[in-house]
Amino acid sequence: MGKKLSPKTKKKLKILLILFVIYVILTAWGYVMQTVKYKVKSDKLDKGLRIVFISDLHNCFYGGTDQSALIERVHDAAPDIVVFGGDVIDMWGGTEHALTLIRALSSEYPCFYSPGNHEEMRSDIEDFYNEVRTICPVLMGEDHADITVNGQDIRLFGAINAEVCYKYSTQLQECFDDLDDEHYNILVAHQPEDIDYYLGEGFNTDKDFDLILSGHAHGGQWRIPKLLDQGLYAPQQGLFPKYTTGMYHYGDTVHIISRGLARPLRMIFIPRIFNRPEFSVIDINR
Repeated sequence: MGKKLSPKTKKKLKILLILFVIYVILTAWGYVMQTVKYKVKSDKLDKGLRIVFISDLHNCFYGGTDQSALIERVHDAAPDIVVFGGDVIDMWGGTEHALTLIRALSSEYPCFYSPGNHEEMRSDIEDFYNEVRTICPVLMGEDHADITVNGQDIRLFGAINAEVCYKYSTQLQECFDDLDDEHYNILVAHQPEDIDYYLGEGFNTDKDFDLILSGHAHGGQWRIPKLLDQGLYAPQQGLFPKYTTGMYHYGDTVHIISRGLARPLRMIFIPRIFNRPEFSVIDINR
């Protein structure tokens, strides 16, 4: 017969088992999509506007490769428009799951897409952009899009951050140049830490966007409610980041940062803790 474990060893094993179970639960929590609702006020939209904002998908799928769970969530939200923020695909790997979702939703809703840093790190990115352009508008600099919802004029812009991709350093200026106060102006700009630039710092402008939508930071990855609400780490922000999730007000401009929909195994070595993938629903009313 084998040697019996001592009470001290049993206690240590019990503690290790409890810690392992807690780790598994917290990691599994990072797979469960959460709907987060934002309420924005604007005198420009007296008949209201509902936006579904899908950011940082990283070619993940929900409910099977047909994206049925995500599509059903969009149906439940019943948006006026759907906006795809940056990093719908990874810097590596396939694009099929992202394209499946964009195609499915574009057949039912007005959809708009703006890229992020991961797209720009791919060697085949122009092929992807051209594929998306056959489905919905791609927002980049002067390539903005106009839509009328309930008699209200909406203008959507997108800009890839100059800090990440210097060849696009003019995009944000092009967006500012085309701002029109007769429209409700939405900027989709992936990286939230560059908020000062989105508010006009360093640019020749005296106008502001009404709404800015960002992602990129994945909610800071490891969060502790009330103690570490912005998470432990974010790209370009480092430890204890400032901008990873939530809604911010700068005068008449509202900035919303989604925690995004990427989840393990896309981030197998960095599980999400107290940080569920975010499905964003934005209601704008007077």
